[in-house]
Amino acid sequence: MVTSNPALDQLGGNRLAGLQELANRLRSDGAPLYDFAIGDPDEPTPDVIRRALIDAVGPVSRYPTAAGQPALRAAVAAWFGRRHGVDLDPDTEVVPSSGSKEAIFHLPLAVLDPHGPRRHVLWGEPGYPTYASGAVFAGGVSDPVTLTPEGGWRLSLTDLPAARLQRACIAWLNHPHNPTGATADVGWYREQVAVARAHDLLLVSDECYQEIWFDEPAPSLLEACDGDLRGVLAVVSLSKRSGMTGYRSGAIVGDPELIARLKVLRPHVGTASPDFVQSAAIAAWNDQTHVEERRGIFRAKREVLLDHLAEAGIEVSGSAATFYLWFRAPGGDDAAYAQALLRERIVASPGRAFGPGGAGWLRLALVPSVEGCRAAVAAWRAAIEAGRLPSD
Repeated sequence: MVTSNPALDQLGGNRLAGLQELANRLRSDGAPLYDFAIGDPDEPTPDVIRRALIDAVGPVSRYPTAAGQPALRAAVAAWFGRRHGVDLDPDTEVVPSSGSKEAIFHLPLAVLDPHGPRRHVLWGEPGYPTYASGAVFAGGVSDPVTLTPEGGWRLSLTDLPAARLQRACIAWLNHPHNPTGATADVGWYREQVAVARAHDLLLVSDECYQEIWFDEPAPSLLEACDGDLRGVLAVVSLSKRSGMTGYRSGAIVGDPELIARLKVLRPHVGTASPDFVQSAAIAAWNDQTHVEERRGIFRAKREVLLDHLAEAGIEVSGSAATFYLWFRAPGGDDAAYAQALLRERIVASPGRAFGPGGAGWLRLALVPSVEGCRAAVAAWRAAIEAGRLPSD
């Protein structure tokens, strides 16, 4: 008899997998399909990054170290200094990861005692489901906090009862936020740091979308720490910043004691990026021009979709950063509206895929080209005018 880890039964499959399978079937008929579901934009990875990878592929392949190349750690630390004004020691406060998802999933294994009194992991939902997955597979308890538009789609520790904070081991923050695109400022981060330290709670910030902002640069949690990184970590990634989703490259930075613990864990897991990927990552962290160019492309796509949603009278919430737009489902049922859009060959993610708090909302990922966004808007508008889609 084959046994199963009960965590698999508890968590189930990927909530968006079925939608993407349906989109792939629709795509196979050759007719235009406007896929805004998965956050994997069509823009190519910049040449400077691809060339660095190609040049680093040598005749002999060696195992990479979990601590990563010193030059990569230095590049991450230097970027934090330029971008956030935070000084990091690349040897003690930086460890590379295979993207942010891997880091998020494995981090609880290093800090959560599955038999201890503090097994809960706080995270905001709607949100990235890997916060829950990492907690459960580490033997902890996923403890989602429902986010609201009235609360700015933020998980504010100041609003939680002390008993809930005392049973938690980790609290995840995520701004700019997936799926809503909501942002936070340094003052708000300072409040979260104060509460976390008062309750001896590890505070971790998922900053995967840090470089995709449109009005004001998105701050890092580490900016709120005034050089004292005790009990605080940030997870960063090149997937969105540099169009490197398939490269799987990121980093965990912060508290040197926790980074040391991760360096003990990670060789057991075996997730170190290949050296040629690390070389590409060094090129990416050291170059800002491509980041600004990509931001300009996302801005143009965003304006096309925002103009359409405003014209149609569809409410948009959050959506200040990231390449996501978060809108209220006309008619109130996000699943039904997603199905109606599919009939028009437009793929959007129903908000409930990110947790019960997302019900009634949908997410658009700015994946198609600017021209593709315009074509999708034309199809969407025609469907509204023909009465096949409600607009309120």
